[in-house]
Amino acid sequence: MGVFKDILGSEESLFSNQEVLDYNYMPKLIPFREMEQKTVARLMSPLFDNKMGKNGFVYGSPGVGKTIAIKSILTELEETSDIYQIYINCWKANTTYQIISEICHQIGYDLTLNKTRDELMVVVKNVLVKNKRPAVFVFDEADKLNDYEFLYLLLEELPLKSIILVTNYKSLLDDLDERVVSRLVPEVIKFREYTQYEIGEILKERMKYAFVSNVFDENALKMVSKKAFELKDVRTGLFLLRESGNTAESRSSRKITEDDVKNSIKKFDDFSFKSKQDFDDEDKSIINIIKNNSGKKMGDLYTVYSKNKERSISYKMFVKKVTFLNESGYITTKRSKGGKDGNTTFVEYTMDKKLSDFV
Repeated sequence: MGVFKDILGSEESLFSNQEVLDYNYMPKLIPFREMEQKTVARLMSPLFDNKMGKNGFVYGSPGVGKTIAIKSILTELEETSDIYQIYINCWKANTTYQIISEICHQIGYDLTLNKTRDELMVVVKNVLVKNKRPAVFVFDEADKLNDYEFLYLLLEELPLKSIILVTNYKSLLDDLDERVVSRLVPEVIKFREYTQYEIGEILKERMKYAFVSNVFDENALKMVSKKAFELKDVRTGLFLLRESGNTAESRSSRKITEDDVKNSIKKFDDFSFKSKQDFDDEDKSIINIIKNNSGKKMGDLYTVYSKNKERSISYKMFVKKVTFLNESGYITTKRSKGGKDGNTTFVEYTMDKKLSDFV
């Protein structure tokens, strides 16, 4: 009868390499991002001839390959040149002091304790300028920065450099100080959203290396690709691939089916990938206030926010964060002109959909 042939053994696994499904995994080739990578590389290319590099402002929705594409360029730089590659995630370092200190660590200077920002900047200059070593600086998730003074310092003090800002939000460029923008003069590079075909091909390629051959049902893979496209985020697709495999293994199946995909989506119905990865506690607090006061004026929302905070951010920073939330699709803003209050912005909460809404 062969009733046991479809049952997975206790020592068997559907996975051959789960690491491939990690969004931070670096494949040898970054599909569908060749043009963007060439544009970024062109900004850095003068550094090979010891000339001043150009600067870039890279933006695009979450999950469209910005970070992995640029990290791939840095890896190639490391393998082919003596150019310093300084990569800083601004989630982890978001003040000028923290960033200058991290730069020191990455260029090999670790005696940063009890030194001032200016003293650390002297260290950076001594290593890079005196040794005539060019450097590429990548500041990822730049929308998490609390100040931009470090940009002014790097632009003023270092001749042989290329600075790349990476963010989800184009509006960040409008928030930069005029004296910084006038020196940065960045080339703006948009990472467009993947097409449904491209997402399908990316997931198919990852699936080939992540799973044992022929365990993922073709229709199940199409379902994952469709959900990832609807949510505009490859990371969601990678997440569902992994969880569908875990779901199939939990029932000792040798095949990953459409039901496994559906069950994975339903099981994590309240899981919000974007909010966990892209928003800090302040952002989440503001989302909750907007959700509970949907349709109110921007100023009224700030009043509610300030009353609930021992130390509140400024109104300008509040508006900035609301703008980011609007661009992420979590809320919408409507501007009303005229009236007794002049120009007024109303804010509405709109992000009610969960993963299972797309089943």
